[in-house]
Amino acid sequence: MRTTIITAGLATIIIGFYSCVPANKLTEEQNKRKACQARLDSVKAADNACETSRTEMKTQLDLLKNEVATLQVDTAIKGMKYREAAEKYTNLSQLNNQLQTSYNSLQAGNETTNKGMSQQMQHIQSQLIEKEDLLNTEKNSLDSLNMRLKDREEKVSELENILSRKDSALDALKRRITGALLGFADKGISVYEKNGKVYVSMEEALLFPSGSIKVQPEGITALGKLAQALESDSDINVMVEGHTDDVTMHGNGDIKDNWDLSVMRATSIVKILLQDAKIDPARLMASGVSEYDPVDPEKTKEARQKNRRTDIILTPKLSELFKILNGK
Repeated sequence: MRTTIITAGLATIIIGFYSCVPANKLTEEQNKRKACQARLDSVKAADNACETSRTEMKTQLDLLKNEVATLQVDTAIKGMKYREAAEKYTNLSQLNNQLQTSYNSLQAGNETTNKGMSQQMQHIQSQLIEKEDLLNTEKNSLDSLNMRLKDREEKVSELENILSRKDSALDALKRRITGALLGFADKGISVYEKNGKVYVSMEEALLFPSGSIKVQPEGITALGKLAQALESDSDINVMVEGHTDDVTMHGNGDIKDNWDLSVMRATSIVKILLQDAKIDPARLMASGVSEYDPVDPEKTKEARQKNRRTDIILTPKLSELFKILNGK
């Protein structure tokens, strides 16, 4: 009941405040909001594309690993055939030598016998030529398979090395962010890895008064620490994602519903991150998802408190992987 009275009072104050704002100022703010929403749509599409590309790259890596395994099996089979053919070639060569010796010893003998031996020798020599051709073909095929296998193994190794470096960089980033925000560990901040990204999740109580988009002093301090930790890493993209609970919000000013609240809170945090830190604005994106991505779907007071949060999502650039997969 008390919360309802306070909310009603705040709503009255907000309505009074905005009623004093000149019409042209309100129009300007609404235009800014539309531009922000348009950028949000573009950013979401870019983020989805990035996630899709990352999934495709992992799929291609798995396919390459499977192809390497197949080539290894093929190489083993070709190698076995090559050794078998070489053994047959050696045996035929020995037989040819034996026949040549017999032929030489029988040259002075029976003409019919000599003719038969000559024909037999010609037949064996023809077989030798065929076996030698087959042996050369098998050897060339084996050499080709070995080259393909080597190329695939090098590509897989390079991809695995890059992914390993990305994972190490993510771990280092997580440690650096956790260290920078150590003083706020018990004040509603959690840092964790998920889907190849580092998430910095901040509860509403640290950042905003209820229903407001103005960041509180303690929240500004925490965001300043985070911004300093992000300054030196130009290979990290930053998305600020606002979340609300499922309690419907009705407003008459700029904040009309939970969608407006989540987007405008994310925008407020982006501006604070850029305030005193040397971060390229092109690395930052603001988005809001209203109530539609809860961490706890229950309809309890505790669950709703968890859901009222802001997630700052740190994503490494994947340009090296794109170059390898595109053969550049």
